[in-house]
Amino acid sequence: MRDTVEIGLGKAAQRGYHLDDVAIVPSRRTRDVDDVSTAWQLDAYRFEIPCAAHPSDATMSPDRVIELGRLGGLGILNVEGLWTRYEDPSKLLADLRTVVEAEEPVTPRLQEIYAEPIKPELITERVRVMREAGVTVAVRVSPQHTLALAPVILDAGVDLLVIQGTVVSAEHVSTVDEPLNLKEFIADLDLPVIVGGCTNYQTALHLMRTGAAGVIVGLGADDDSTSDTVLGIRVPMATAIADAAAARRDYLDETGGRYVHLIADGDIHTSGDIARALACGADSVMLGAPLALAEGSPAGGLWWHSSASHPKLPRSAVGYYSEPMGSLDQVLYGPSDDPYGRMNLFGGLKRAMAKCGYRDVKEFQKVGLMLDR
Repeated sequence: MRDTVEIGLGKAAQRGYHLDDVAIVPSRRTRDVDDVSTAWQLDAYRFEIPCAAHPSDATMSPDRVIELGRLGGLGILNVEGLWTRYEDPSKLLADLRTVVEAEEPVTPRLQEIYAEPIKPELITERVRVMREAGVTVAVRVSPQHTLALAPVILDAGVDLLVIQGTVVSAEHVSTVDEPLNLKEFIADLDLPVIVGGCTNYQTALHLMRTGAAGVIVGLGADDDSTSDTVLGIRVPMATAIADAAAARRDYLDETGGRYVHLIADGDIHTSGDIARALACGADSVMLGAPLALAEGSPAGGLWWHSSASHPKLPRSAVGYYSEPMGSLDQVLYGPSDDPYGRMNLFGGLKRAMAKCGYRDVKEFQKVGLMLDR
């Protein structure tokens, strides 16, 4: 039973744990690092590393999606972002850097440039470019705009569809608009759908029952996310992932073996965080700010969540990494000259798996954990 703490008369809170509250415990066996595989497969699509990119314009342009795909990860383009609103947003991204460097308010500028309407023909063009490059094509759309944009997205020919919001549920109640029925929507598609985020057992189970191939766990929380201060919503990631993994076990029993992949999104900054997320039960991680450290990032070291430009209630600050740490290849695979785990992210994961004696991600999910504080 979940540990609860009384916070006042008649009110109790469940105890939760962040990723840095838990530590991985090596087993009796170790393994040569060359015998370890970090490969991850979602439906028919195989990736050499368990890495999905957070669909932020700061780090994911069509070219960057292609580069990450060729390096073995899954790039995801936001079809509600700047790349589908402007023919070439590079000057706007440079202007944003100027605003940040001048220490001027950047949120009003973000809201201004995202007020430009989405152009369906640009969705088609961006997907065409990514598809012709030969990588897995994945795009993100918010639940609010899924029904309106789905015909364009599907006609363009994507491989994976990501329906992502701050919090996504299978039971959205609305007295204004016809809500998106995820189960009916997914049932009519012949491509895998990833949905999220979610933060607890029950929501994860309900999202699995929609037929989703993958569920995003977490709110994308990091040092620049302000969902906590704006909405009061914060769920420790170690607990959220473990709860979602428990929901998956029950769903496997319920369906006779249908496996749903869990993608951890939030509180992930280093290779050690990636290892802890997988140890808690995730199949992959969604990286945002760590990719802004790479040379050639579309926004030149800026980082923000998609909710940063919300016209009425922005929920992300804009971070700035003024000096890149290396190429995207180095951030993912090394070599690293950083002793804090921000480079060679998946080399670090591979070494953690080897030191604990596990040969692949599925096995590594069985590793022992200990509370560290």
